[in-house]
This record gives sequence, structure tokens and C-alpha cells, in this order.
Amino acid sequence: MRLLFLFFVIYTTDAKLNVDYKVVESNIAEHVGKPYAPDWKDLDTRPLPEWYDKAKIGIFMHWGVYSVPSFGSEWFWSNWKSGDNKSIEFMNKNYPPGFTYQDFAPMFTAEFFDADAWASLFYKAGAKYIILTSKHHDGYTLFPSRRSFSWNAMEVGPKRDLVGEIAQAVRKNNLKFGVYHSLYEWFNPIYLEDKKNLYLTKNYPMTKLWPDLKQIVHDYEPSVIWSDGDWEAFDAYWNSTDLLAWLYNESPVKDEIVVNDRWGIGIPCHHGDFYNCADRYNPGKLQNHKWENAFTLDSKSWGYRRNMALHEILSIDQLLKEVVSTVSCGGNALINIGPTKEGTIAPIFQERLLTLGRWLLINGEAIYGSSPWIHQNDTYNANVWYTCTKQEYDAERPTSRPKPSDVITSVYAVFLHWPRDNMLKLRDIAPYLHTGTYKVQLLGNEGTLNWKISSGVALIPLPDKAIVESKHAWTLKFTQK
Repeated sequence: MRLLFLFFVIYTTDAKLNVDYKVVESNIAEHVGKPYAPDWKDLDTRPLPEWYDKAKIGIFMHWGVYSVPSFGSEWFWSNWKSGDNKSIEFMNKNYPPGFTYQDFAPMFTAEFFDADAWASLFYKAGAKYIILTSKHHDGYTLFPSRRSFSWNAMEVGPKRDLVGEIAQAVRKNNLKFGVYHSLYEWFNPIYLEDKKNLYLTKNYPMTKLWPDLKQIVHDYEPSVIWSDGDWEAFDAYWNSTDLLAWLYNESPVKDEIVVNDRWGIGIPCHHGDFYNCADRYNPGKLQNHKWENAFTLDSKSWGYRRNMALHEILSIDQLLKEVVSTVSCGGNALINIGPTKEGTIAPIFQERLLTLGRWLLINGEAIYGSSPWIHQNDTYNANVWYTCTKQEYDAERPTSRPKPSDVITSVYAVFLHWPRDNMLKLRDIAPYLHTGTYKVQLLGNEGTLNWKISSGVALIPLPDKAIVESKHAWTLKFTQK
């Protein structure tokens, strides 16, 4: 059924946000069968693989040698060497003189690591894709890099191919697998020499970066490459456009791969299949390009911290707010956890993820495969976020508001706080309810809800909260009778 009332007025006033997709469609049509050129203008015409937008929920893992000191953050080595007082004091108190960061690597043992157990947890959490740090800025790789001699997980530490084990396990659970990969390495002498030469030489990307990335693509066939560590040099130094052209044209993942926007100075939030823009990026409004909110359950760090406190961990209500607001505005939620050096996931992280999974079992139809609606955050009730589902999914413009010709099958209103008087008040859905042809349901509960409109605001009496299945955040589903 078509939910198109008032569409034309709202759609035409949204010209700034809804870019000229006729031009986009024309560029895509002209590109069929042609290789992508290694320049941003041409690379930006590639349609986003549909799986990524429909997935909505991903799990991010920062795991590596920094999980051994597990102090401060995954930037421990850099902080320590740059003179951070807390890091220096920590080392002086707990380790002998002359102890180096490399000495932590044999302690990165992963003896309790069970890839299948991790994958089962991620599946139960409702995630659809998994991103693992194949290499962070310290240069240590979680795969047997042929260019990281004695500084990879196969040769020192676990003596295992951690990337390979996780890739295999998550795919057995029908989840997509992707890798985070830092472009730069803090103390790699080849990189530092290029830096000293003002990046006029490219020995590091040619002899280390590119070979590592191509090995990852050929050995593990990731669905996502999540680039980082790009900010010290321009994309020309990293050869970013050449790498992406190879990924899109020739690589074994050319039809499925998606990449983010961290490919050199000035590139973030401008180029890439999806934008991160910044860590914990959540603009709270609709964007004109597919984007992702990468955020941490531990509000202070991406890597594991042994001294994290409960109040520093996102509550389930905070987690759901991030997820719901992100998806409403056209983004994906990438939820980060830091495993321990032993290969375990902290119980508090497990609890949050499993609670999210139970919530998604009830409310997932408002999340997975959804599209932004005409409104995102209700103008009367700021605790309410909207999504919708359409009869025909539009992969070419996944973040746009519905067009007048779109057939909307359902509209969803997710409310984050239960009203004290059991009366939910909404403004932005009211003009549509005015037609009197809508059925309103509370997901997870049987039956339909009554409603009335007063002074332009929809009043929807809710059932007794005690009998409602969902315990955190609730979803109303609006469909035409």
C-alpha cells in the first residue's frame, strides 16, 4: 500500500539533501562494463553493494599486542614513547628497566581464543558483519604477513592465523567478514624514511602496505576494508585511488567489497563507499551519502583496558540510542569491543551484545533492510526515531528520503523512553494517521493500538508496560489497513 500523503511538498523542499540522482543514475549506466579509473570522480560512481546498507549492524574488534599492557588505550606504545606521564609511570611500576613494547608480544597468547564461540556471540548479538584489526598502528599483524618478519601473530605470540580463524568462523554463521588495516605504522623505519623525505618517496606503500593489503584480499577475501592511519599524508602517497581501482576492477572481491573514507588528508567524509568522517560519528540528521557510526562499548578506549569501570561502559539504553538514531539517519552502527590478550571477551561486553540481540529479535524489522523515512527524529518527542521499509529497495540512493513514486510498506517509530502515563505523543506521523486508514502495532505484542489526534499531535495509548515483551526501547509499526 502507498503511504504517499504530503510526499510532494516534503520531497520538493528537500532538494539540498536529496542530490541529483538522475545524474548519479546516468553515470552508473554509462559505467556498466567499463573499468573504474584510478581517480575519485570515477571511483565515486560505483554503486554501494546492497548487502552493506541492509546489514545495519556490525561488530568491530581492536585486538593486538596493546591488549597485553591493556592500559590507557590501543595507542599505548605511541603514548609511552611520546612521554605520556601515566604510561611512563605504569611501565616503571610494573616492568623492569629496558623492557620494550616488542617484549609484550610473546605475552599476547590468546590461549582461550575460540573463534567459533566469538562468531556465535556476534550472531546472537544480531550483527551482520564483523571487522577485525588485521593491523593497527603498531604494525603487528594478526595474520602471517609476508612483510612483517617476526612481528605477526603466526611467528610471535599466539602462533596462529587469527584473521583466518575469525574469517572462517563468522562465515559459518552467515556473517560478512571484513578487516581494519592501518595505512601507517608509527615506528616502521621504511615509513619514517618516506616521512623524512616529505613523502616524495613511496618505499613504504610499495614494499609493505600494498603487499599486505593484497595478501589479505587474496587470502581472506574480505567484504570490507576499513582503512585508518591515513592522516599524515595525502592519498597520492598512499596510492589510494590505484588500490581502490584494483579492488573494484580486478580483485577477487570486486563485486562485494566496500571501503570507508580514510585514504589520505582531505579524503574523509568526501570519498569512499561509506563515510566514517570521525570516530564515534553520529550527526543526528540524514546524510546524503552512506555512512557508519563506529563507536565503542568502553567509552574510553577501542582496545581492552583492565582498569575500565562499569560507569565507563555504555548502558544498553545508550547503546540502543546510538543504534536507532544512526539507522534512522541512514547510517550503519559498528559496535566496538576490545578482547583480552588471552582471547576472551569481557562478560560486560557479552551482556551488552546479547541484550542488543534479544532486542533485535523483537524490533529488528525496523532496523534491518530499512530506509530513512520522510522524518527522522520526531519534532514533538525527541526520544522517537523513524525508519521505513519500501516495496523496492533503492541501492543507488540508500540514504535518501522516499521519492513520491516509492511504495512504502511500513513506517516504524522507535521510542527510547516509555511515557509515564502510557500515552505516547507524536507529531510527525499525525498527518498520515489523519486519513484514518492506518493499523498501529507494538512490535512483540499482539493486537492493534487505538489513537487520536489533538492539536496536530497523535496520542497513542500504550498497553501496561508490565505485559510488553521488549524491555528497552519499543517500536510502533504503522501500516495501511
